[in-house]
Amino acid sequence: MDRMGYAGRMTGHGFRGITLTLLHEQGPPHEHIELYLVHQERNQVSASYNHAMNLQPRAQMMRAWSNYLDA
Repeated sequence: MDRMGYAGRMTGHGFRGITLTLLHEQGPPHEHIELYLVHQERNQVSASYNHAMNLQPRAQMMRAWSNYLDA
């Protein structure tokens, strides 16, 4: 962060927070955003049984995110 000029102004988690907020404004399901940010299910039973990766909709979400950043 220091070398990019953000010393004392931004953190890695700050960028994650901005990303989370902007992705939610674009409308993809919360679960897909959480998987993108590598957050795990808090309910251990669900986490143990649900191994769905939702790759196709997550790829669409990331294309939309890329287009947003390019714009």
